Amino acid sequence: MYRRRSHALMSGFGTGLVLMMIACAAAAAAEAPALPEGLAEAPAAADSPALPEGLGGDVSGGPALPEGLGEVPAAPAAAAEDASPGKLRPAWLHGFWDVRGGVRTQNDPAQSKDATLGELRLQLEADKAWDGLVLKYRGDFIGDGVLEEGDFDLRELSLTFSPASVLDVKVGRQVLTWGTGDLLFVNDLFPKDWQAFLSGRDVEYLKAPSDAIRTTWFTDWVNVDFVYTPQFDPDRFITGERLSFYNSLYGRTVGADREVNFNAPSTWFEDDEYALRLYRMVGSAELAFYAYSGYWKSPGGQRFPPMQATFPKLSVYGASLRGNFLKGIGNVELAYYDSRQDRGGDNPFVNNSEFRLLLGYERELAKELTGGVQYYLEHMMDYGAYRNSLIPLIMDARDQDRHLFTVRLTKLLMRQDLTLSLFAFFSPSDVDTYLRPLVSYKVNDHWTVECGGNVFFGEKPSTFFGQFEDNTNVYGAVRYSF
Repeated sequence: MYRRRSHALMSGFGTGLVLMMIACAAAAAAEAPALPEGLAEAPAAADSPALPEGLGGDVSGGPALPEGLGEVPAAPAAAAEDASPGKLRPAWLHGFWDVRGGVRTQNDPAQSKDATLGELRLQLEADKAWDGLVLKYRGDFIGDGVLEEGDFDLRELSLTFSPASVLDVKVGRQVLTWGTGDLLFVNDLFPKDWQAFLSGRDVEYLKAPSDAIRTTWFTDWVNVDFVYTPQFDPDRFITGERLSFYNSLYGRTVGADREVNFNAPSTWFEDDEYALRLYRMVGSAELAFYAYSGYWKSPGGQRFPPMQATFPKLSVYGASLRGNFLKGIGNVELAYYDSRQDRGGDNPFVNNSEFRLLLGYERELAKELTGGVQYYLEHMMDYGAYRNSLIPLIMDARDQDRHLFTVRLTKLLMRQDLTLSLFAFFSPSDVDTYLRPLVSYKVNDHWTVECGGNVFFGEKPSTFFGQFEDNTNVYGAVRYSF
């Protein structure tokens, strides 16, 4: 990501935008006539989130884009329409304008600003196909009012080709995902953007891009996906710059005053990553096996001196099964996380090895109403060695098992133009909760308005969701797609 400074946006932008969004959504819903519900099947939940490396699903693709504008009849009334932004672009260029803002619902002592989000985003997307070659580009130009800077995020710049009828190759920047979870990730070790996810950006931005080479080999017996990343791509994790978090070394929640100082492996072709997936259909179910070699995607270690967060070496081995089950779709996924720099579990400054398990089920509950539930487990290996290695009175002990349940409800109304959804995370072991309510209304083929929230509760500030309680926020957005 390349950054350049821009003029600061006017103060109060986030608060005013949220109020405007809520008013727009209410007005749009009030003016629309009562229509019969659509007959199409509700879309499947996004694959992939997640939150803690375990909150995920398949959100790798961008939002569905409306078809380009066709020819306009030659009439005086069409003159104004011809001057619209959609008419001034080439037919092969697509994208959207997105204006979005979010504010905290309470004071956060660790942050100097109430706004969590305040940005104007222009995404441009284009592709070009030749005989056997496809070139794709997708990039975002961003004016960020919270950090008071300009930004450019290259989401994709890739070349796809097929050197053989059974082999596909994709080279360059791309968004990658696999696995069976809905906002919970077990075997998906591709980078995530937790700052975007928790602050109110569209869920597509949970998946960060990778600079990689992906090859897919198709056979009658098994299909093989292999991804090579020549330079380690870490998560865009919480650093304190925008959202506060609990720092165990200080024993309190910290923010912009104590941003994370980290040292990520960054040498090309030396600090690299490998990911492998073998998959095939078994009846009506998909069976897959996974392997990964690289590093913990978010900081999993600590170095002294100087005080730096580190990314210890990691290998992951797992499997998944997804298919029809009890009039719905069920999935099971598991993985063993081999923390190669602390296999004995006696280094308190490096993550222990873990076993992770995910069970999920989703189905249509009623017409235009879908629901899904998941259970997720993180089990720490060598827990006795870990407890014995802690520094008394300074370091708090983690639980050996972290249990997490999720529930997703999605209701489509007004011929599927209005979407009401709620995604809830609850951890009985941590005794904390995270709620993601969202209301989205598609005004027409170009305009969409939405409002939502990120709501956190926790008994302790040291648990995963509890640490974000002061970051609870509401947000609103207006998007024009072309």
